[in-house]
Amino acid sequence: MQIYLDANATEPLRPKARAAMLAAMTGTGNPSSVHGPGRAARRVLEDAREALAARFGGRAGDLVFTSGGTEADALAIHALGVGRRLIIGATEHDAVRSAAGEAGILPVDANGVVDLSALAAWLEEGPAALVCLMLANNETGTIQPVEAAAVLCRRHGALLHVDAAQAAGRMAVSLAGLGAHSVAVSSHKLGGPQGAGALLLAPEVSAIAPLIAGGGQERGRRGGTPPLPAIAGFAAAASVAGDVSHLGLLRDAIEAAAKAHGAVVCGGGATRLANTTCLALPGVRADAQVIALDLDGLAVSAGAACSSGKVTTSHVLTAMGLGPLAGQAIRVSLPWNATGDHVDAFAAAYPRMADRLRDALASRAA
Repeated sequence: MQIYLDANATEPLRPKARAAMLAAMTGTGNPSSVHGPGRAARRVLEDAREALAARFGGRAGDLVFTSGGTEADALAIHALGVGRRLIIGATEHDAVRSAAGEAGILPVDANGVVDLSALAAWLEEGPAALVCLMLANNETGTIQPVEAAAVLCRRHGALLHVDAAQAAGRMAVSLAGLGAHSVAVSSHKLGGPQGAGALLLAPEVSAIAPLIAGGGQERGRRGGTPPLPAIAGFAAAASVAGDVSHLGLLRDAIEAAAKAHGAVVCGGGATRLANTTCLALPGVRADAQVIALDLDGLAVSAGAACSSGKVTTSHVLTAMGLGPLAGQAIRVSLPWNATGDHVDAFAAAYPRMADRLRDALASRAA
């Protein structure tokens, strides 16, 4: 049986989310219809909207449902970036990097923490900017000083968009508490189904132009009939996704086992998500490690899930100044239902993988 240690790619579906999805599937109404079945569907949609807005510190009327975190990021940048300079962190997800295009890049330190003095310098140069800063990194788990960045942004008349896809359900996430102008969240990153996400908007920027035009859904901010079962599952998952600090002990045990066999913890000096570790094995390619562990029954990844299947060097680890290690690191991310058995399986498999691949390298070099 495969041991799943790739929660940052997608979390296992939570039972409450599955139940909510099945219940939503029993209806046949379109939430835009005015008849009885349509009104019932609308109630499911608006109940989910209200629950998610409350969960993530926004107002229900200012929450826009999307197909996921990528679309939420793109919508925020498309809508809020008009007439503004774009400034993004060096370790942002490709969803932000791609949507931002030509943008100023904020450097990070060796642990992946953004340089706030550089942000202040960028903002002082003017003109007004849109700053994009992820709350928690998908590869290393590094948590960014978003609240401090928000203070700087508001002081200089800049807008702040926060990609909280990896953070939501694993730490406190609040649009109001962060001081951001928009926050993107994703269903499947917190144990809901794939295919649903949301953009939470601060009241002062809530009247945005759509990225996807259509029939006027989402108050004209996102066209298309909403995927009601996915949205219902999203809200249900968010209602039970909470403190994962207990996973920190399991992660620490995984790191100890890996370090005992030569691994380097990338970003280990920063405050991180409790479920995430990025482990570099000097001299051994990341894709070889992923394949070897997969054959031994463990599912891990090399960097972001969107890069799976491609032999690439992590832009996140490169920005952290890790040099060759940027192509030699795997990500282990514990799911919400992880147990000590997961740790035991990894602790047994990692030494076998490390020794076998290093021996193979030595043989080829001889």
